[in-house]
Amino acid sequence: MITQRPKGTQDWYGENMWKRTQIEATARDLCRAYNIHEVITPVFEHTNLFERGVGDTTDVVQKEMYTFLDKGKRSISLKPEGTAGAVRAYIENNLYAEPQPVKMFYVTPAFRYEKPQSGRLRQHHQFGVEFLGSGSPMVEVELITLVHELLGRLGLKNVMLHLNSIGAGKCREDYNNALLAYLKQHENCLCEDCRTRMVKNPLRVLDCKQEGCKAIVKEAPKILDFLDEECENHFNTLQSMLRELDIPFVVDPGIVRGLDYYTKTVFEFVNKDGFTICGGGRYDGLVKEIDGKQDIPAAGFGMGLERLINFMDEENAPFKPIPNAKLYVGVMGEEARAKAYKIVCELRSKGVIVETDYLERSVKAQMKYANKIGADYSVVIGANEIEQGQVHVKDMKGDGDTDIALDKLCDFFAE
Repeated sequence: MITQRPKGTQDWYGENMWKRTQIEATARDLCRAYNIHEVITPVFEHTNLFERGVGDTTDVVQKEMYTFLDKGKRSISLKPEGTAGAVRAYIENNLYAEPQPVKMFYVTPAFRYEKPQSGRLRQHHQFGVEFLGSGSPMVEVELITLVHELLGRLGLKNVMLHLNSIGAGKCREDYNNALLAYLKQHENCLCEDCRTRMVKNPLRVLDCKQEGCKAIVKEAPKILDFLDEECENHFNTLQSMLRELDIPFVVDPGIVRGLDYYTKTVFEFVNKDGFTICGGGRYDGLVKEIDGKQDIPAAGFGMGLERLINFMDEENAPFKPIPNAKLYVGVMGEEARAKAYKIVCELRSKGVIVETDYLERSVKAQMKYANKIGADYSVVIGANEIEQGQVHVKDMKGDGDTDIALDKLCDFFAE
């Protein structure tokens, strides 16, 4: 064998691929109902997009990005998440000139160099939605409602919505100052990363996973105590609407999300073991951060498909079984092969799952194969069947066979 797949990646095939296909189909159906349209952006972008958009104080930018110089000596990075590229596409393609708001979804690979673990790979896949052009809390309500409905349709039950507001503008600045003052009192007990973070972006310390840092931030000032009237009203309206929609939630001041671009609302859907299934929130300053000109409010979320499949498996959430072939068309003799394959094509054009012989097996071997792949029915077409214009349809489960006119075979299985 020449090589193996790189560490932290996986091949998609068989049952896992079928599970992913179902999740994507459910997500796409929901987006269609919400009038959210798909966007596809490049797998790689100029590195400064992520430095400005994701934030140069984040672990994603500092430690996890796949960055390289291309042949033109330009710094290029594989996308670590979907939002920055979608916002760049919104700006570059003048989507702000279209009727607002603009609602986009994507299913995209994302790349982060980190220790591979359950549901977290160096190449993983994200389903995300970005909602640009409105500052109303209705935006967050719609995003949360969509995720809530998606998880419900997928059969996940042990999931809770966690909400927080991290403010914006002056109240965010005041909180950062208060938090920094508190952290400086405990600086010697913080990890090395957090001693750097607290100067550049104190909020990032709240997201640290080190036990020592987590213990310190438990007693830190709470952002909800610093919200100005606008941010408080926005957060209260969001909560009121979620109650009206019977979407349960808890207010969790510990949520800040891991990326710098968030403002006001942040949210996570968390399972019973405390693992995040989906995260998102509002990022009103991101368009201007990337564009340098326009203040356009926005919000969005992202969820990892690999992690979602893991959580669904843990909860034994129902997946539809991989559909078997409805019919196996066996072939007896070369003179019948073209006619048999024409029937196969006609049935497939009507949406019937049909399989046939590609290895020139004996009829006995073909029937064994039909049984192995779980075909519901089988027929064998040879010179006699073509001459007589009739075939014998065998029920592979033994519930009853029947004889059918050859020219009625498609109608029989397409009903």
